[in-house]
Amino acid sequence: MSHVSSHPPHGQTPLHAVHVLGGGSAGSSVHVRSLAAGLTARGVRVTVCAPDEADRAYDFTGAGARHVTVPRSGDPVSVAALRTACADAGLVHAHGLHAALRATLALTGRSVPLVVTWHDHAHAEGARARLVRLLERRVARAATMVLGTSSDLVDRARGSGARDARLAAIALPGQRRTGATAVEDEPLLHKSRAELGAVGRPLVMAVGALEPGRGHALLLDAARAWRHLDPLPLLVVAGEGPERPALLRRIETERLPVRLIGRRDDVSDLLAAADIAVLPGGREARSVLAQEALHARVPLVAAATSTLAELVGDAAELVPPGDAGALGTAVARLLADPARRARLRDKGAAQAATWPTEDDTVTQVLSVYDELTLPLPFS
Repeated sequence: MSHVSSHPPHGQTPLHAVHVLGGGSAGSSVHVRSLAAGLTARGVRVTVCAPDEADRAYDFTGAGARHVTVPRSGDPVSVAALRTACADAGLVHAHGLHAALRATLALTGRSVPLVVTWHDHAHAEGARARLVRLLERRVARAATMVLGTSSDLVDRARGSGARDARLAAIALPGQRRTGATAVEDEPLLHKSRAELGAVGRPLVMAVGALEPGRGHALLLDAARAWRHLDPLPLLVVAGEGPERPALLRRIETERLPVRLIGRRDDVSDLLAAADIAVLPGGREARSVLAQEALHARVPLVAAATSTLAELVGDAAELVPPGDAGALGTAVARLLADPARRARLRDKGAAQAATWPTEDDTVTQVLSVYDELTLPLPFS
């Protein structure tokens, strides 16, 4: 019987789980919101420590959690705020490297179990890469358990000294589109294409923060290969970030068929209207865009990282990472091959059906919490 079931035994205090989120990628933030809703529904008291902007964007309080403002920075004030929030925690669950480091500092001298979920690979080069490896080792050794969202992240945690590292069941929350709903929503899809300026021409969709390591400059290189196509495909990129000015200059100077539309709340609708989704790079082990595309039956062209290949199998067109020519050619070839696109839509839907559900995710996390918080039976 679960110690943290939705109906704790009479007189038993519900487990208090404190979730710590840093800046929070879309994937980790959506995951924390989903966990907050699922755990509170099962009787766990959940506190989410995150910056104010994260709560505004993902509404952790609306999911039933208590939100405590903890800035991204690792300064003493931030760590002190986290230590206070964790004062009566039965378990702390940190998401991402920097959040886990702050949690480790906040729990110094305490024996509270620390679960760390690694959602992606930290992007760093040179001296910073060495610092990241040191931080990974410190966090892995401090954690009671590390959950990795891909097999190679689990291996990395073990190689960093984790006492216990396991593969995490991570679901993409929310209602997913199916082929049936896509047909019923044809007017909405047409409206989305019209708004983006993609009526009578192919629509290629990319989603992701405009920041280093996401492959957007490479994507513009690839888009140059489409300029001879008729009709001319339109590449639409949803997302915001510091690289926007440089990307805009290139789009205008090179007259590329690309639109940057900023951060959007209707990405699922826009993606469902696309002919192809494209993922030129990125660090998330379970890319939100890749999952959304396959659920929405939109053919995906993506850089073939090991984590993405594990996620999508043969249900996407995978190209060598960093190869703009291969990426551009794959998109152009797929646009010219309706039969191949139809096969990828079917394969994508079948692959998506194998992924964990939100209930699977919450069940696994509850099991981990039980394991780490239940008193040992008398021998």
